[in-house]
Amino acid sequence: MFGRILGAAALALGLSQTAVAADLRPDQVRFREIYKELVETNTSLSVGSCTVAAAKMGARLRSAGFADADLTYFSVPDHPKEGGLVAVLKGSSKTARPMLLLGHLDVVEAKRADWVRDPYVFNEENGVYYGRGVADMKVIDATWVDTLMRFKETKYVPKRTIKLALTCGEETLAAFNGAEYLAKNKRELIDAEFALNEGGGGRADKDGKLQSQGVQVGEKVVQQFRMETTNPGGHSSVPIRDNAIYQLAQGLLRVRDYDFPLQMNDTTRAFFAKAGAGRTDPAGLAMVAISKDPADKAAEAELNKDRGFHSMLRTTCVATLLDGGHAENALPQRAGANINCRMFPGATMEDTKAKLEAAIGDPGVKLIPLPPIRARSTPAPLDAKVLGPMEKVAAKYFPGVPVIPTMSTGASDALYLIPVGIPTYGVPGFWSGPEGSGAHGLNEHMSVTSAMTGRDYLAELVKVLADEG
Repeated sequence: MFGRILGAAALALGLSQTAVAADLRPDQVRFREIYKELVETNTSLSVGSCTVAAAKMGARLRSAGFADADLTYFSVPDHPKEGGLVAVLKGSSKTARPMLLLGHLDVVEAKRADWVRDPYVFNEENGVYYGRGVADMKVIDATWVDTLMRFKETKYVPKRTIKLALTCGEETLAAFNGAEYLAKNKRELIDAEFALNEGGGGRADKDGKLQSQGVQVGEKVVQQFRMETTNPGGHSSVPIRDNAIYQLAQGLLRVRDYDFPLQMNDTTRAFFAKAGAGRTDPAGLAMVAISKDPADKAAEAELNKDRGFHSMLRTTCVATLLDGGHAENALPQRAGANINCRMFPGATMEDTKAKLEAAIGDPGVKLIPLPPIRARSTPAPLDAKVLGPMEKVAAKYFPGVPVIPTMSTGASDALYLIPVGIPTYGVPGFWSGPEGSGAHGLNEHMSVTSAMTGRDYLAELVKVLADEG
């Protein structure tokens, strides 16, 4: 997720993106090579292979001194190309629990005809990297591999054991999900006190000034429903009002007009309080107000004007696919739509379904839950042992930039780790601007400055967290 543009770090140093790209340190040059290799290894579901990417990263770790016993490759027979890797750097403490670095290798499909450049070639132009996965999330994968390689080569022994899990299947429901497999079948292999994952990151304004860094603490859970209406149908020459498509359309409009009740938790309360404190506009004032009093209707109304804030405050459901009818000259016997729900942490499929049915108010409109049925999401705690070092190291790399807890309105592989007792945090470090990064879309990109600064930040953060176990 999260492409990046030039930010405060480069501006403060008076460096252009082009200058940074041309003047990398030797250690950054090697990181760029790992990054490039990952981007140019196609890991899309249709024709790519996470198994190949995992093997390449394993080879790099071996070249740095990791023994075969420290590397575990995994896959299943039905999905041979969707394998992954777990690497272990053993710590010195017998009591400190391990930490886990998590990263998915797979990427969203990209069509060459739609892109300005070949999406599976690592391009650099004017201080910006382009390619599928440069933001979501091969920059983090490369950072984790590069960090462990440097630790091994310098004979650094952390206090707590550091584990790395590179998995597949995060981007596609139809794929084999490596994080889910490990959580269910290899729990001891990835056992950790906490995990660092994608999902955080910073935002810069239109002038490239970095405004904030976010750490993801909790996320919504995706649940799909099939909305369906049925009817005896008949000949289209004698239409009647009792029509499956019309009935479905009425149900869809009621879903459109329904707002789930406002909900807040520790993460969103902290987000609105901290992010709003730096603003003086009506939205900023409303953010602070809602953090103090979730029943403040005026503040809620103000925040609902922003689609992102609206989504952070509640469960949301939206129609995403539509079908109906069976012939041009026949009344429809069936019509259906896919309803994509993003459930607020703590919400269940049953509760969400009941609220939707009440809003639709028509027993003839059926709501059918579609697999997978996700477990209730529980946010990771706002643990000072994890968040404190994030803020401390950020003060060095991003002076004056607040680190703000955020709840993702999307979803990541954290949803598999949290239920088995591994609190998972989306890391700060890289950043994007108002235009986004093109992640999941066209011409995905990240600035050289963001990639290199974020990589340096995360390497130091991992060392601090590993030594404070």
